[in-house]
Amino acid sequence: MIFDSLLSHSRVFFAAAAIAVLLVSTAPQSTAQQPSQADVFSPYKLAALDPAPENTADSSNITAVTSATSAKQSKRILGIFPNYRAVSADTQLPPLPLRKKFWLATQDSFDYSSFITAGMLAGVAQAKNSTPEFGHGSSAYGRYYWHAVADQGVGNYMTEAIFPTLTREDPRYYTLGHGGFLKRSRYAFTRLLITRTDSGRSTLNFSEIIGNGAGAGISDAYYPSRERTWTKTGQKWVAQIGLDGAFNILKEFWPDINRIVFRSKY
Repeated sequence: MIFDSLLSHSRVFFAAAAIAVLLVSTAPQSTAQQPSQADVFSPYKLAALDPAPENTADSSNITAVTSATSAKQSKRILGIFPNYRAVSADTQLPPLPLRKKFWLATQDSFDYSSFITAGMLAGVAQAKNSTPEFGHGSSAYGRYYWHAVADQGVGNYMTEAIFPTLTREDPRYYTLGHGGFLKRSRYAFTRLLITRTDSGRSTLNFSEIIGNGAGAGISDAYYPSRERTWTKTGQKWVAQIGLDGAFNILKEFWPDINRIVFRSKY
């Protein structure tokens, strides 16, 4: 059921990442010296960030000063899916205030594409009859749909706003941007366990692990009683963490995919 959906999504992301890495590895390498900030983005330790310049531009989602030698993250992937939390490699950022954390969660939850995604997930769930209590037909699809919307919203606010505020963690994904496929893939997956604090230090990613667990538990409140088992809740928790890992891979390699495959059209 839910793992089939997770597997199908992951295959797409890994395939896209593999294509990008293959193209990157065959492209001419620049002789320019790498920025000194690269060490800041080591998979296992983080140096304290320098203060951001006073005149740094403030956008609705991310404030950044990015090295010109690094591929930049776009605000959307393929011009559709929101990518507000991804930070370009070799970028210095100030701490994210509380209101910006909640704004990130709001953007991800109410972006137009989130309703499209919910519709797709609802269709797959109905086709598999994953919640028999919802019945069949158009009315059943409506139930699947609003549950998918609610699941996305609860998960986003738990992992991007509420828990990051309580634990003083930075919910953004900092792109490594340098090294081979295995190094960058390992880095992307370790971000499920390791994240930054608001002060720039590395810490256990409570927001990802506990936040998704809390989101899965809260969702039991609006699902039928037969779906409120430890097994069902655990499946939702593990599936969401797995999807976040797949999205981390996509975010890590998206600048390369966008630059080489799509010529930075998106």
